[in-house]
Amino acid sequence: MNRPTLNSFKSRRMQFSNFMQILVLVLFAVFLSACAPKQIDPYNETETQKAVISNTSLGLEYMNRGQFEVALGKLKKAIKEDPNYAPAQTVIAVLYERIGELDLAGKHYKKAYELTPADGDVNNNYGVYLCKTGREDQAIKHFLLSLDDPFYTTPAIAMTNAGSCALGKGDYVQADEYLRRALKIEADFSDALINMSKLQYAQKNYLMARAFMQRYEVVASHGAETLLLAFQIETASNNSKSAIAYKRMLESNFPESDQAAEARRLSGK
Repeated sequence: MNRPTLNSFKSRRMQFSNFMQILVLVLFAVFLSACAPKQIDPYNETETQKAVISNTSLGLEYMNRGQFEVALGKLKKAIKEDPNYAPAQTVIAVLYERIGELDLAGKHYKKAYELTPADGDVNNNYGVYLCKTGREDQAIKHFLLSLDDPFYTTPAIAMTNAGSCALGKGDYVQADEYLRRALKIEADFSDALINMSKLQYAQKNYLMARAFMQRYEVVASHGAETLLLAFQIETASNNSKSAIAYKRMLESNFPESDQAAEARRLSGK
């Protein structure tokens, strides 16, 4: 599964919504296989347990294909067979979130956490949901809990998530701390770099914002959101030549995007 973005935050959080690119649901098929031994002994599986694992895996596969109704049926069946199988709870939570059923998503994220409170991926996933729904302080607690799991393999993601969530609520000091911790773990992590660029821009540190943007450009390709940010940084730095270049790239690659419209609005044409 790829790394989905958060939905727009309300009020003060709205200004950061286009840049919340890193709040990640780490839920690949390997997550299922990694979690399975914690709850089901693969050498002593019953037929029911095999069915639970199979239906969960099929549910994830169908969801990734966009066949949400079929996926939901498989996942409901898995949970009916074993409501204490945390991977099934997590996958169905992701599915409910994708189809806009946020209350049901939250119910299943919480259940997965209650079943495996020390699991780094589960804490990260639950944190993503909490941050998306405006509970940033609770979310950050779960991102930090992810780091206590010795088997959690992506601590830079959890730290970037924590920093991005803090940025979304306007806590620049906390955001800076977490994002720098993420970059200490993984110096070229593009999501942490772009959020540091956004953070510096929000604080009017335009030279630093540009420096992080340049580091981002070395390791990642631009999207509409990052091109708009680059345009805004160069505009604020009174570097009209670079600003125009970013605007042209934005209008050329993403002509119908909201970001291209915003760049035109900001430039007056």
